[in-house]
Amino acid sequence: MGIPTVFIRLTGCPLRCVYCDTAYAFTGGKKIEIAEIINQAEQYGTKYITITGGEPLAQPACLELIMQLLDKGFIVSLETSGAVDLSGVDSRVVKVMDLKTPSSGELSKNLYQNIHHLNYQDQVKFVIGSDEDYNWSKTAITEYKLLGRCEILFSPVMGQQNPTELAEKILQDRLPVRFQIQLHKLLWDDAQGK
Repeated sequence: MGIPTVFIRLTGCPLRCVYCDTAYAFTGGKKIEIAEIINQAEQYGTKYITITGGEPLAQPACLELIMQLLDKGFIVSLETSGAVDLSGVDSRVVKVMDLKTPSSGELSKNLYQNIHHLNYQDQVKFVIGSDEDYNWSKTAITEYKLLGRCEILFSPVMGQQNPTELAEKILQDRLPVRFQIQLHKLLWDDAQGK
């Protein structure tokens, strides 16, 4: 967080999380050739790329886009819902995988076998919208043996979970997690393209 990064947002998502802040990415968008996406990304002068959505893996050409970006020397992270198989994702990619919490309304869509495709450079993100989510996430860390496998992020649902209260709970419980907040929302509110 805090490093200038180009975000490539792909359209489409098989989930409908209650608190989704990118519903505009469910449909629409425009078709752009991979070469043009890479050309546009190169114009920003940073080597960091985040591919996000919707659910980027819902796009058939996503894996090819990732491969070409990696081959061009970009450092690529992939933000995924965790509801799509990760087995085909190149191991050089930093995977940021959600485990959907109860308040998302999509808890049943978690593909827990994806955890086996994560390693030390990857992250599991729990989006916390309630005390129930917080407690469920604490249990999931142990149940799915996440400690030592990957980095663990707790992120508040903006406008629903008070960030300060979440940070205080994490400190009080001495959880070995990283508090993560959507920095772009603090800087630019909900402006698209920022």
